Amino acid sequence: MLERNLQRRTFHFASRIIRLCRILSSNPGISRQLGAQLVRSGTSVGANYEEAKAAHTRREFACKMSLVLREARETHYWLRLILASGLMPPEDLREVVAEADELVAIFTTAVRRAKQPPVG
Repeated sequence: MLERNLQRRTFHFASRIIRLCRILSSNPGISRQLGAQLVRSGTSVGANYEEAKAAHTRREFACKMSLVLREARETHYWLRLILASGLMPPEDLREVVAEADELVAIFTTAVRRAKQPPVG
């Protein structure tokens, strides 16, 4: 259940990021550049999660989940920077920033657990 929920959440998160980036890319300069960074990291959270689910070993899973976490953290950073810079209205970003924060927390826990030695 949690796996399917995360699959949906990361997909929905990526689609929200794409919508935000379409707005950012409509403006030249910094907005467009930050949008390009955001779309790369924000869409790769779900893509890397899909890869992690297909891991053959616990070690491979932990490694791929570390990539998911790294991309989630980077996305959270870009979102906060866009918010702090005033490039988009805060009301357009609050929910997606909160979701990024939650995904970072979830994947931080998942990586910690995946790196623990198996019980038994």
